[in-house]
Amino acid sequence: MAARVTTAEAGYSRSSQRRRPLVSEYDGHQYVGIDLHRRRSVIVRQTDQGEQLSVVRIVNDPVALGLQIEQAGTRPDVVLEATYGWYWAADVLQAAGAHVHLAHPLGVKGFAYRRVKNDVRDAADLVDLLRMGRLPESWIAPAETRELRELVRYRAKLVALRSGLKAQVHAVLAKAGVLLAVSDLFGVDGRAQLEQTALSGACAQRVASLLKLIDILDAEEDLFNRRIAERLRGHAGCGAIQWLPGIGPVLAAVLVAEIGDVHRFPSADRLCSWSGLPPRHYESDTVARHGHVAKQGSKLVRWAVVEAIQRKTPQDQGGSGPDRGPPRQEHREDRRGPQTAHAGLLRAARRAHPRPGPPGRVSSSVAAGARSGNCLTPTRRGRGLD
Repeated sequence: MAARVTTAEAGYSRSSQRRRPLVSEYDGHQYVGIDLHRRRSVIVRQTDQGEQLSVVRIVNDPVALGLQIEQAGTRPDVVLEATYGWYWAADVLQAAGAHVHLAHPLGVKGFAYRRVKNDVRDAADLVDLLRMGRLPESWIAPAETRELRELVRYRAKLVALRSGLKAQVHAVLAKAGVLLAVSDLFGVDGRAQLEQTALSGACAQRVASLLKLIDILDAEEDLFNRRIAERLRGHAGCGAIQWLPGIGPVLAAVLVAEIGDVHRFPSADRLCSWSGLPPRHYESDTVARHGHVAKQGSKLVRWAVVEAIQRKTPQDQGGSGPDRGPPRQEHREDRRGPQTAHAGLLRAARRAHPRPGPPGRVSSSVAAGARSGNCLTPTRRGRGLD
C-alpha cells in the first residue's frame, strides 16, 4: 500500500485532522460512508483496515456524487442510511459500479445519543459498522418495485384525503341538524338527497365545495387504479395472493408492491416480523412482559392483512354444510388473527414465484402445480382493478 498524508478537504475541521490524518493514493479495496441529507451530504472513504482516506462535503447532485465515487476505485462498498430521498443516491451509486448497502434507521438510532454528533462522525460510524460486518441493513427494492410502490402509496393517499373530505360533509350536516335516511351518503341515492337538502349560508357553500373535491379525487383514484392494473396485468404473484380469503385486487396490489421479492424471507415468521405484527416482548431476569404489536414496518401491509381478516365471508370460515368438505388448513390458521395470515400469503407467493433450482431440476412447487392442474392467475372474487 502506498499512502501519503494530505491536507483536510472541504468540511473537515483542523482538530479532526490532527486526531485522524487523511490518506490518499490508496489502490486497495475501499469502504465509503455517506451521511445523506436533503441539500448536502458528507462522504467518508476508508481502507479495509479503517484508515481514513478522505472526507468530502458535496452539494446533492448526481454528477458530483458520481465523481466522488469514481475516486473510490472499482466496486467499492458504499453505505448510506435509508433516510429522506435516498432513491436517487442508490441509483447513482449502483450505476457507478458500487456495491450499495442501505443502513436501517432503527439500527443506527444510537448515533443520536453520542456526546459529539456531526455529519462526519455519522458517516465514519456507518463505514465502521460495514467493515466489521455489524451493519443493520435494509432491502434495496429494484426500480420496478419502487415504481409500483409509488402508485400504490399515492392511491392510498388519495383515498385518505377523500375519507377526510367525506367526514367533513358528515360534520357539516350534523351541525345543521340534517339526518338523511341512507346507508351510503355518497352513493347514487345519497348524493341525490344531499343535493336536494336545503342548507343555508356557509354550510351550503362548504358542502358544495367538498362534493366537488370528492368528485375530483374519485376521478384521480380511478385513473391510478387503471395504471396499477396495467402494471400488474399477468402478474402471477398478484393472482396467487387473491386466492387467500379476504384479499381482493386492491389488497393484493398493496401486498405485492410493499413486500416485493418474497424469497428474501426464509419463513413466514420473518415476513410477519418485518411487517410489525408480532407483539412487543420485554424480558429482564425473571420479569417478562408482552405488549401491543410492534408496528415497525410497512403500515400498508398491516392495514391490508387486518382488512383481509375482517372481510372474510362465512364460506371462508369453513362453515359446515352438505356441499362443503373440511376447511382448508390456511382457513383454520387465519382464524387466529392477522399474524398467521402471512403463512398463507407466503405459500401463495412462493407457488407463483418458485425459487429457481439447479439446472435440469424442477422445483417441488412447480411439479406439484403441474400435477394438480391448478391455475393461480385468475381472480377468485371477480374482476380486477381494471
